[in-house]
Amino acid sequence: MIPNWQPLDAELKLWLDQEVSLPLWWRDDDTICQTPQLDRLSEMSAQLGLPVHLAIVPRDVDPKLADYALRRPTLIPVVHGWAHMNHAPDGEKKSEFGLYRPLEDIVADARAGHAKLTELFGNDLRPMFVPPWNRIAAEAVNRLPEIGFRILSTATPRKTAQPVPGLDQINTHLDPVHWRGGRGLIPADTLIAQTVGLLRDRREGRADNTEPFGVLTHHLVHDQDIWDFTNALLRKLLDGPADAWVAPRT
Repeated sequence: MIPNWQPLDAELKLWLDQEVSLPLWWRDDDTICQTPQLDRLSEMSAQLGLPVHLAIVPRDVDPKLADYALRRPTLIPVVHGWAHMNHAPDGEKKSEFGLYRPLEDIVADARAGHAKLTELFGNDLRPMFVPPWNRIAAEAVNRLPEIGFRILSTATPRKTAQPVPGLDQINTHLDPVHWRGGRGLIPADTLIAQTVGLLRDRREGRADNTEPFGVLTHHLVHDQDIWDFTNALLRKLLDGPADAWVAPRT
């Protein structure tokens, strides 16, 4: 089925007519090593001219990934928890950084993730913490700045620009994967309507347009429809009012 892009085209025209700029960023989760899917992600990022923030799982990362990313400047490494391990009990939503174990153990894992990826990527590592499943206890958030993190990234429009002093909240807002429906593409027209709603809220002042609009992908599970939709969406945004945002170095 061919997506109906007209609603998004109309919304983007309003942004251009009103001379409003959209900060845009891209995050892709669960990287561990080089794969054909990562090659494809890197190529698409380069072709779009939009850097992609690779949320890398520190415990299991292949050290060769550092050289791979160094040769591809549109790949931006960030910290994705520690082991992507669920510590929540049965019946609770999955979480690696929820309060299901001692707080000091949680903080130690975040610290270990930061240290390991800093050792591998050096100054190329951006000080962003991405908790697996986009969930983290407030008590753990409070401790992130002492580790060296300056950005926390989860999902949905942020409630505040800084959850704690020294820590910016930069979330993702659109994920095209139908996680509860076979891991294919959410119906394209549904995603387009969702994007239009999110952008309209920003343009009309109901949402914070200083927060970069985040597209979240997971290259390891993409089928052709997800690749095609993501590429088309990002291209339309970039051809419209969007300006690429990249997490700053420390």
